[in-house]
Amino acid sequence: MSQRGIVLFGMMAVIWGIPYLFIRVAVAEITPATLVFCRTALGTLILLPIAVTRVDLRPVLARWRWLVAFALIEIALPWLMLGTAEERISSSLTGLLLAGVPLVGTVLALATGGADRTSRTSALGLLVGLVGVGAIVGADFASSDAVSLLEVGVVVVCYAIGPAILARRLGGLPAVGVMSLALGLTALIYLPFAAAQWPAAIPSPKVLASIGVLAVICTSVGFIVFAALIKEIGPVRSTVITYINPAVAAVLGIVVLNESFSLAMGAGLLLVISGSILATRRPSTTVDPPAPISEHVSAAPAGGSNG
Repeated sequence: MSQRGIVLFGMMAVIWGIPYLFIRVAVAEITPATLVFCRTALGTLILLPIAVTRVDLRPVLARWRWLVAFALIEIALPWLMLGTAEERISSSLTGLLLAGVPLVGTVLALATGGADRTSRTSALGLLVGLVGVGAIVGADFASSDAVSLLEVGVVVVCYAIGPAILARRLGGLPAVGVMSLALGLTALIYLPFAAAQWPAAIPSPKVLASIGVLAVICTSVGFIVFAALIKEIGPVRSTVITYINPAVAAVLGIVVLNESFSLAMGAGLLLVISGSILATRRPSTTVDPPAPISEHVSAAPAGGSNG
């Protein structure tokens, strides 16, 4: 990997590893719906002008049905679920559980005919990953809210489906156009909810800073840097960040928010990463699949790693 590739990779490992920390901070004072609106509205203000000046948006608008589906599944629903879940569970636990996105992506690909039959290696990977998820959840189950864990499960499924829509139904379209319009659509959806739930007082500086980081760094800059990373090292190698982001999320949760972290959770993360690598391994003759856009990325037709 080139020096430029290493720098871009390191940036993405951090950029898409920090959202869970800032979501946790933000939802302490504003509602999850308000956070989603602020994040997507600011992201739209940054990315849409770039899209308008650099690409033709007409081909994207021509596939508006799939654009709507992508916006709902990759952004609107999971970002709300993340905010709601993190009102009650730690950011580190959330990040660790999202390491299972590649596993769900592999299962969905097999179920929909998007991949060949399960090999022994893939089956072993799925089993190892499942054990890892069980270890992560079991280690913190007593202090966790069951509904919140279910909400994170919804996020995992969404982050596995969204990039598949992007690759199969929106493939070949200008990525900055797709992402800017998807963010804008989500902002419009959440506008009435944010207006009804707008805080009576100005949030604290740390919450305002968290919103800014989520919108500018994790969403807008993250997307641009990830596109550059794909160009530099290719789509498949770029998706390795999926296995690093949860570790970044866990470390930040422990250091910044003093969240608990056990040996079982660490072991579970290693099992999930190992299982994901085995489950998504493909023969060397296989053509590289399109890489997904988002906070969660994976080596299979799964992804979404922007939290």
